[in-house]
Amino acid sequence: MDMETEKKSYIASEELRKHSSPSDLWISIQGKVYNVTDWVKHHPGGELPLLNLAGQDVTDAFVAFHPASAWKHLDRFFVGYQLSDYRVSEVSKDYRRLVAEIAKLGLYDKKGHGVLFSFCLMFALFSVAVYFVVGTESLLAHLAAGGMMGFLWIQSGWMGHDSGHYNVMISPRLNRLAQIVSGNCLAGISIGWWKRNHNAHHIACNSLDFDPDLQHMPLFAVSSKFFQSITSYFYERTMTFDSVSRFLISHQHLTFYPVMCFARVNLFAQSVIHLLSKKKVQDRWQEIAGVMFFWIWYPYLVSFLPNWGERLMFVVASFVITGIQHVQFCLNHFSSSVYVGKPQGNDWFEKQTIGTLNISCSPWMDWFHGGLQFQVEHHLFPRLPRCHLRRVAPLVWELCKKHKLHYSSTSFWEANKRTLGTLRAAALKARSLENPAPRNLVWEALNTHG
Repeated sequence: MDMETEKKSYIASEELRKHSSPSDLWISIQGKVYNVTDWVKHHPGGELPLLNLAGQDVTDAFVAFHPASAWKHLDRFFVGYQLSDYRVSEVSKDYRRLVAEIAKLGLYDKKGHGVLFSFCLMFALFSVAVYFVVGTESLLAHLAAGGMMGFLWIQSGWMGHDSGHYNVMISPRLNRLAQIVSGNCLAGISIGWWKRNHNAHHIACNSLDFDPDLQHMPLFAVSSKFFQSITSYFYERTMTFDSVSRFLISHQHLTFYPVMCFARVNLFAQSVIHLLSKKKVQDRWQEIAGVMFFWIWYPYLVSFLPNWGERLMFVVASFVITGIQHVQFCLNHFSSSVYVGKPQGNDWFEKQTIGTLNISCSPWMDWFHGGLQFQVEHHLFPRLPRCHLRRVAPLVWELCKKHKLHYSSTSFWEANKRTLGTLRAAALKARSLENPAPRNLVWEALNTHG
């Protein structure tokens, strides 16, 4: 090897950081540098995880999201032997060892019977709901059918979530079928939109400007930092804090549950926007067909109800029950630590633990939470089937204790209190004169006292 080749083989972190644009994107994994510029548009997890971690060491995120078989594909992107100043923290060393131990135990491949149980429950809920609508004339039965439809959407949401992280079926093709059926066909939600959104959330957990799960302006703001009108890199727009958003946020702790009852409308809208956008969508027409199928069978079922009053009651019941799941999504992160800026590869483990909240519950309630009750473990091991999250939780707790890291777990009710407390604190700051925003006559009239 000549001196010029030897010199190019070693790449410092400063040099790596220069290659952080979509047209020139390098990453480092276990000290080796890879040029993935041309791979971004083909990446199965979408472009955002690579763009958000561009120019950094991404080893922890890589081992979390990829099976062992993915390592063999890295060689074609190799550009340097190792970073000359490459270092691994003790936290990362222990985390990678834990990932390896879980893999040796075969837990990533043992999915249990939860998927079968979920499909059976979904089929039962759908069948009984249809029977109550078509086969009975009872008002209470029709109301119950609407509630069952809501529970069906919740269970289909858990199935879509799991199948988006790992193969819940015996083959990738059947797994894709499970995604389309549970997401697009049964729930009207584009699984492609959800995966793009959810992958960005996992990589940039609780980053105010990179995590879409915290970006609900103008309705909600979990931090007063939103009052600076920061830019969303997911939605590619400025989240403007103006008089309207200030008014809405000032009352967000009061409107939180009512809005969650109808949050599904936003998911419907985001799915349609994504499918009609110019963004890359895997099997776009397959996804569009699935969503169209939902908008055929659901209104058709509603049409069997005898009058518009009962039809409205059925739809509202469906949405309100599903609102439970939307509340669950918020509980895990709204009251946790947040930050502004791009996610960093060198503190990935720390960001996942400090930005998430577990919900303590008995094992018999696991079906209700769909795995989100072990949110810390799910973020650290996103490919791990939910039936094993309870088993690995003590190992994660010990690792956090060893390194004096934050590990938060509380009851469902306490998590609700914390979330409302976070929303109320931000609401009071929004009302404060210390955070001035453009005002109008409506704002002045609604906030005049005495």
